Amino acid sequence: MIAKRLRFETRHATEFVDITDRLRDEVRRAGMRIGRIHLQSLHTTLGLAVNENEPLLLRDFKSLLERLAPANAGYEHDDFARRFDIALDEPVNGHAHCRQLLLTGFATLLVEEGELVLGQWQSVFAVELDGPRHRQLAIQLDGDFVDEAPQRRSDGSESLIELELARQLLVDPEPVAKPMRRLVEAGGKRMRPKLLLLTAGIGPRSEPVRAAALAAAVELLHNATLIHDDYVDESTHRRGRPTVAAAEGPERAVAVGDYYFAKATRLIAEIGHGGVTSTIAEALEAICAAQIDDVALRGAFPGDHDSYLRVVRGKTAALFAAACASGALLSEASPEIVEALRRYGELVGVAFQMADDMVDFSPSSGKPVGLDIRQRVLSLPLIYAAEDRIVGPEVRRLLAGSLGDAEVGRVAELVTSSDALNRVRVEAQALVDAAVHELEKVELDGLRPTLIGLAHSAVDRLS
Repeated sequence: MIAKRLRFETRHATEFVDITDRLRDEVRRAGMRIGRIHLQSLHTTLGLAVNENEPLLLRDFKSLLERLAPANAGYEHDDFARRFDIALDEPVNGHAHCRQLLLTGFATLLVEEGELVLGQWQSVFAVELDGPRHRQLAIQLDGDFVDEAPQRRSDGSESLIELELARQLLVDPEPVAKPMRRLVEAGGKRMRPKLLLLTAGIGPRSEPVRAAALAAAVELLHNATLIHDDYVDESTHRRGRPTVAAAEGPERAVAVGDYYFAKATRLIAEIGHGGVTSTIAEALEAICAAQIDDVALRGAFPGDHDSYLRVVRGKTAALFAAACASGALLSEASPEIVEALRRYGELVGVAFQMADDMVDFSPSSGKPVGLDIRQRVLSLPLIYAAEDRIVGPEVRRLLAGSLGDAEVGRVAELVTSSDALNRVRVEAQALVDAAVHELEKVELDGLRPTLIGLAHSAVDRLS
């Protein structure tokens, strides 16, 4: 049995925090093959629930809780004159305790074949009832384990990524390693290194250790861009944890990002493959150029479709494409295969960013709803909402003014009530279909189904 604590911050008085991916990460790290995860809330105003992660439905849940146990309804628990030993900062939260009775403080989930057992539409939520707060869940994993976490490929290459990341952070100076370690350990989908590892097995030369070193370098490079992006966007949280800029200041954020840009570049050069080095260097140039375009275009917020695609192809898709092409180059695949995989990676990267834009309108995304709106980040749902015949005029009027909480909330409501999110969903799926079509043109040594699955996973979180 393994016992742990799951820690996270909440940001709203009532909030449904999707912890499904973090639980899956715990199963993977523990190497559990079959068994159970036992969850227990360590707070009387934090519940647990299993339900569908759909924004409108989550708003219905919140409204239901507010109707059944409204705030300021005269709870005896809040009559501090009748209670003893009450701290000066004790919150008035009788409503939150009553709402918790409608939920549960305990949950048990099944694990089979190394995977969390959930229905197609099910997610696991920690339900904040008296936020914002720092919260903890007690977790116990009880079952059969293997020595290493289950791998999607028999050569264990995915675990090599995590080992290589840990090794590289271990040798770095603690002032830069600590904030990067916090970001890396917070999780993430690891899409870029996964794609690199898979494509590195396509050609005649397969070197898993070398490929894992390159994949880890690409992941460090990606995380360095996130640290800088969070500073530029003034983001307070990333993957449910404070950003480097928020936790340690902008100077540290710039320094940490710069350090890992330099380190990743050195690690890539040490691989000793000129084509790989050039491919990733070109992607880095595209990322930096797109960041400049992104900031410049905020003056024309929300922008237009063509400008959006230009930025996304640089900021997000360039590294996806480079990861796919670099893995194939490392394995000495043919030029035709390298180019097909590069196009596949670019299409998946754009679809992935469109999905990420949609997540901004989900209350369980790990960041405040409407953060992209407040920070005037280019976002396809906003562009489509601004073009909408019905809600477009109001969206454009609100975006042209100052964006306080009321304005941001109203824009988010207009986006979700329009056809904008559905248009983005359809476009992202079309890009995935185009990416899959690229795979049909070349021989991929049996890896086509796995690559197709990864492409679909880029947008599956939209369902």
